Amino acid sequence: MSEIIFAAREFCWNPLLLAAFFGVGLYFSVKSGFLQIRRPVYIFRSTFGSIKKADAKDGISPFAALSAALAACMGTGNIVGVASALTAGGPGAVFWMIVSATLGEMTSCAENILGIEYRAKNEKNEWMGGSLLYIEKAFSRKTACVFSIFCVGAALGMGNMAQANAISTAVCEQTKAVPLALGVAVAAVAGMIIFGGIKRVSGVTERIIPPLSLAVIIALLAIIIKNCSLIVPCIKQIFVSAFDFGSVSAGLGSYTLSKALREGFARGVFSNEAGLGSSPIVHASADVKEPLTQGLWGIAEVFIDTVLMCTLTALALMTGSAYNSGATLSPVQMSVTAFSGIFGNSSGPFVCVALCLFAFATIIGWGFYGEKAVEYAFGEKAVTAYRIVFLICTVVGTCASSDTVWALSDIFNALMAIPNLAAIIRLRKTAVYHIKKSALKNQG
Repeated sequence: MSEIIFAAREFCWNPLLLAAFFGVGLYFSVKSGFLQIRRPVYIFRSTFGSIKKADAKDGISPFAALSAALAACMGTGNIVGVASALTAGGPGAVFWMIVSATLGEMTSCAENILGIEYRAKNEKNEWMGGSLLYIEKAFSRKTACVFSIFCVGAALGMGNMAQANAISTAVCEQTKAVPLALGVAVAAVAGMIIFGGIKRVSGVTERIIPPLSLAVIIALLAIIIKNCSLIVPCIKQIFVSAFDFGSVSAGLGSYTLSKALREGFARGVFSNEAGLGSSPIVHASADVKEPLTQGLWGIAEVFIDTVLMCTLTALALMTGSAYNSGATLSPVQMSVTAFSGIFGNSSGPFVCVALCLFAFATIIGWGFYGEKAVEYAFGEKAVTAYRIVFLICTVVGTCASSDTVWALSDIFNALMAIPNLAAIIRLRKTAVYHIKKSALKNQG
């Protein structure tokens, strides 16, 4: 069974899908005049610079939506995922991860614009929709329902079991905890939050993600600064590996480049979720009038999650010799080794706590995504059953095979991306209209 799952993963993440991610991001980047690169001051002023002015009366604040979206994507991908990409695709995967994220910033922007443009109120007078409704607008309700099913699969797999498995692995490496008991405890706490709806989910993530991210960024910078003499050699290694300069065999070079490309794009998408259609589901709950407002928060989300966090993590792993040590280390062990240069024997507990908090935030964030997908496809009455199944999967995830769980996660990622990317392209004129109307006429 495992061989079938791994074969399906290889089939799903084929060159055509990678080209689709690249092409969609490039299209919106070109149409916006590379807004994400050219207008950083404008983007910052329109997002973080306006936090104090935000007063959510209808839904949640834009920053709360960002925190919930970051909670869903800033999980194991930011620590373990980068280490996995380095192991599987080499340093070149880091370069392609950054490329995919830079282009993905505009994909995320377009997703959020369309999510706000086509959202609607449910029976509880709450905003819902995001990708669910713009896929329906682009194609049909049946297509949106198929996407919903894929979204539920991703919520149970990538957003839940993979994160629970990471928590179990991290805790069990540091303690003698029993995975099953740990799973029950995680599920119990997650249940108390998930059953509280988006207000409680966003409230918790708004308190966890910003300070946790800041703490990890400071720690990563401390590692990099301590080993600053290795920064230039490591950056050179990333670029050389990305294009496989100097490869003796053209065939080997092609294979190495292919691995770096695939792992870089796959891990990048796994980390920031740009193009999957997941984050627009929570961004659609934001109390904003202009669609581009939340589109700019989408740019900020991908930048923080991948361009900043994952780049710093990769440099910390490489300069801290966790990657180049020559020892065969697991992704978690690589992270512990990197942080040991700063925290010494406390590096294990630090990585464990950070990983667990990130992963837990992802669980509750994706719990909301799956809930909205179920509500759209099957009605509000099915939500309670989904929540129960979701929490059961949390327990199962702590005991399951990590390789199989990650492979299933990648499969559902790909299945979500196909209808979502197609819908974005079909509705591209609407997204571009809002970008040009509101952004390009303002001077940053």
